[in-house]
Amino acid sequence: MRQLFILTIIILSSTASISLQAQETNFINDYLERLENSQKYLNLVAAAMPAEKYEYRVTPESMSFEEHLMHIAWAMDWHSQSLLGGRPARDWETDNELKVASKTKAEMIATVNSTFETTIQFIKDFDTTKLNDKVAYGELERSKRQVLQILSDHITHHRAQMLVAMRLNGLVPPRYMLFQ
Repeated sequence: MRQLFILTIIILSSTASISLQAQETNFINDYLERLENSQKYLNLVAAAMPAEKYEYRVTPESMSFEEHLMHIAWAMDWHSQSLLGGRPARDWETDNELKVASKTKAEMIATVNSTFETTIQFIKDFDTTKLNDKVAYGELERSKRQVLQILSDHITHHRAQMLVAMRLNGLVPPRYMLFQ
């Protein structure tokens, strides 16, 4: 009887573990689908803004359209590679790879796409058992799952700023409904 009880506990524990792992895999798959659609939509937004308007700022204190675009790349790199992956953060003062610097519109779009692809591959390879691990996020402590959610929110925030810049320049942004 005791052996049957122990065997039952082992089976239930294994089943719960498998179920939890499946949920984590579902979370990652859902996240990747949203991130890939976010990339497609951002590409349309970036392409729709004329190159001569890339320096446009909604207010003098605001980031320019191009700074928002490149900031999205910087944020993806930092959230995935540094916060989730443990790589030291890039030095904002000296590292121009993910900054506007002297990049053309085409170079910026290519850089953002490359960063999306690197981030997507990183997340595909991410060990889902670490999603509940905690990391420092500013003065807060967040799970790695929350870091992914914050990244999505961050991309959306900066893309929305880009949409405002387009509207203020008389441009109609691409339809978002097609990319949800």
